[in-house]
Amino acid sequence: MVRMDHLPVEVIGNILSRLRAARDVVIASATCKKWREAWRNHLHTLSFNSSDWSVYHDLTTSRLEILITQTIFQTTALQCLSIFMDDVDEFSAAPVIAWLMYTRDTLRQLHYNVRTTPNVNIIEKCSRQKLEVLALAHNSVTGVEPSYQKFPCLKSLSLSYVSISALDLSLLLTACPKLTSLSLINPDIAMSDAQATMKLSSASLKNIYVEAVSLDNFTLEADALENLHLKDCTLELFELIGKGSLKELKIDDVSVLHLDIGENTENLQIVDVSSFTIMWPKFYNMISKSSNLRRLRLWGVVFDDEDEVVDLENVSVCFPLLSHLSLSYDLRDVCGLQGTSRLENVVVLELGWTIISELFSEWVAGLIERCPKLRKLVIYGVVSEAKSHEECQTLANFTSAIVRLMRKYMHVEIQFEYE
Repeated sequence: MVRMDHLPVEVIGNILSRLRAARDVVIASATCKKWREAWRNHLHTLSFNSSDWSVYHDLTTSRLEILITQTIFQTTALQCLSIFMDDVDEFSAAPVIAWLMYTRDTLRQLHYNVRTTPNVNIIEKCSRQKLEVLALAHNSVTGVEPSYQKFPCLKSLSLSYVSISALDLSLLLTACPKLTSLSLINPDIAMSDAQATMKLSSASLKNIYVEAVSLDNFTLEADALENLHLKDCTLELFELIGKGSLKELKIDDVSVLHLDIGENTENLQIVDVSSFTIMWPKFYNMISKSSNLRRLRLWGVVFDDEDEVVDLENVSVCFPLLSHLSLSYDLRDVCGLQGTSRLENVVVLELGWTIISELFSEWVAGLIERCPKLRKLVIYGVVSEAKSHEECQTLANFTSAIVRLMRKYMHVEIQFEYE
């Protein structure tokens, strides 16, 4: 067994870095002289988070600034610095700038949520360096100059509750030629005209997550985009311009009048739609060329026309590789079991209801029959606390029907998730 004092300082540096929280790192580094050396020369990850230590809230702002400054300045090789002071008073700009200037030559990741007076231009302070990950929260970004403020190595950018104009955001992406991941969470986007229109372009972007954004028009030009996730957004138009590289489309509680992901959807493998109002024929036509689709989830979907039908016949023909199918109970009246085509490769089937009825068990039985390779069935349901006699009888009949199905399909694992 290797004794702790025999470990190389580089290994001790890695151990300290895994602790992350500054308080824990400082305490551990006091173990002996060798650990203090590892702290100074080989610590690469350090985190100051107001939720990690209650004492942070008891310190005055100036004392906290001194504590963070002294801690950072004792290191020489920081690669990942996280400063999240969510519920702490505003810091002075001078010490914050000092932290950024001291670490800029070695830093690869910066997670930054600090309010300062006056505001610190993080883009200016962190550009032209080797930063690969930048996560900003509760800050403002202004006056982006891509010809000067370049991020040659940045791969991941996250902006949460950040104030930025549509123009500056577009210019910021231009300044990041290697950017592969972008996250926009509830940004305050300033517009230059009356119409809320935002156009973003990136040749390298592969993943984008957009949450709580309200715009008239949102156009994204990204030839290499593979994953698109929209959540809690209100849009009149969302348009994706690309070369058909999209593999995963996820839409969660989004209101959009016109959704366009392009005609080349052959590479789509996952479509996950929930709490979304759609015109089924138009939506189906948008994804119908996705012959490589593996997972299809339509949960809590509301149809624009009550007479629209989710045609399982076309689903089975157009998506021959489909292995996971999830449909909510809201689809029961419009997801007919017409036709005879089987879902040959579906191994996991998820079905749900919000209001139980006699039709549900028939629907479940019909879908299982269409999936000859089914291995797992998950039933999701909502059971109200106050149930009438009729509701109890319906639930009892459903239970009996499922028991019969379990006897018929003994090779299928059945799970229940009730709320």
